[in-house]
Amino acid sequence: MPLSIINSIASWFLKQRIHQIELFIKYPNEVQEEVLMNLLRSSENTLIGKKYEYSSIKSYAEFADRIPVSSYEDLEPLIEKTRQGEQNILWETPIKWFAKSSGTTNAKSKFIPVSPESLEDCHYKGGKDLLCLYLNNNEDSEMFVGKSLRLGGSSQIYENNNTFFGDLSAILIENMPIWAEFSSTPSNKISLMSEWETKMSAIVKETIQENVTSFAGVPSWMLVLMNKVLEETGKSNLVELWPNLEVYFHGGVSFDPYREQYHKILPKNDFKYYEIYNASEGFFAIQDLNYSSDLLLMLDYGIFYEFIPMDTYGTPNQKVVRLAEVELFKNYAMVITTNGGLWRYLIGDTVRFTSLSPYRIRVTGRTKHHINVFGEELMVENTDQALAKACAATQAEIVDYTVAPIFMEGKQKGAHEWMIEFKTPPKDLNHFHQMLDTTLQSLNSDYEAKRYNNMTLNPLIINVARENLFYDWLKQRNKVGGQNKIPRLSNQREYLEQLKELQN
Repeated sequence: MPLSIINSIASWFLKQRIHQIELFIKYPNEVQEEVLMNLLRSSENTLIGKKYEYSSIKSYAEFADRIPVSSYEDLEPLIEKTRQGEQNILWETPIKWFAKSSGTTNAKSKFIPVSPESLEDCHYKGGKDLLCLYLNNNEDSEMFVGKSLRLGGSSQIYENNNTFFGDLSAILIENMPIWAEFSSTPSNKISLMSEWETKMSAIVKETIQENVTSFAGVPSWMLVLMNKVLEETGKSNLVELWPNLEVYFHGGVSFDPYREQYHKILPKNDFKYYEIYNASEGFFAIQDLNYSSDLLLMLDYGIFYEFIPMDTYGTPNQKVVRLAEVELFKNYAMVITTNGGLWRYLIGDTVRFTSLSPYRIRVTGRTKHHINVFGEELMVENTDQALAKACAATQAEIVDYTVAPIFMEGKQKGAHEWMIEFKTPPKDLNHFHQMLDTTLQSLNSDYEAKRYNNMTLNPLIINVARENLFYDWLKQRNKVGGQNKIPRLSNQREYLEQLKELQN
């Protein structure tokens, strides 16, 4: 069958979902209420369902009053029972797959239950909806005439008492429908290779022979792969090698610090960038417009959403609100109840709403990954944006970065200390330093107040990392590839001190 016909059939099939998406956009709160009640009814006879008497819960108010907000540590004993082969604990359907989270802050890994429902009705549905929204916005797309170059994480699957665990991308590939492999490159065999350097070489070797039309992966690691492709082929940009490129689907880390580097190696005016927000716990949101990085919150994936305003988070006055009660532009910690058996689970991400009709969000950081030692409330969103502006002003390009506080000692004021690895260093480091600091002040009024006349915070300090410093830090910890990353911001100096030690 000609590829153009395959492209037309695939596009038509995927776009059929648009009417259901329009339905939850029109009736968001009703859809979320239905999701919650379905989750409760499905789990009445589980161990947790009996403990909290799900069968008698008839409203959101009863649900919120009866079931506590939980961290991973709270749910871990029940997750461990399931990992040991016991069933009907957190979810009615037998769970045999667990996504081992890459866990940047804790050395201890998390094992997130992946039920058949969360696999099919959330993760895979999210992947199909991503294509649906893209194709609906780009009627002349010929994406399926070629292949999607996908870059996942660690591939190893481990067995434990007839249950299995591994990186989410490996679980998705292992359970992927057969048609999905035909439209992707590299092959599953190469995607599931474990040794990162060998895998990268194999991906380059295989994919340069293909007609690649799209990319999917984490921006930081995908950039490494793209540069290796250019190195191998001697091309000056990727469009010379793959003239039919049209879109890059990305998530995992902010795209802002890498945007200019991508524009250089993908010099095509109509090339699109589509962001997604997914994690081991579920697929949450998708960019639904061509040129906006706001993400449409997907409301019919078997996930019920709640939010904790960050100004009350972790305090005795902490309050939890549902979707109908959120406000624009406030930072919230996200709480999810899922068809994978996570009940009122604090995922650890922070988001803010940029639209309430439909509900669109931006990911602003992590509840643990911000700096608030001096009341500055610095979020990853602030540092990513400031870094992008400073790079643009000084023709610099970065590989990675992290920031930690310098604590006040005696009469010494505090400060923020940065470690930045540059791909292309700034032409003038002093100008870069100034741009970074003033942009942070313009983006964050709390930071600006603490920096005013150096009253609380002295000017930030920048350490220029040697080449491959961040890569070596990850390699030491067996965390190279996929969605693994060093925390961007921390209230402690642990990561920065480890990097400084490795730097010398």
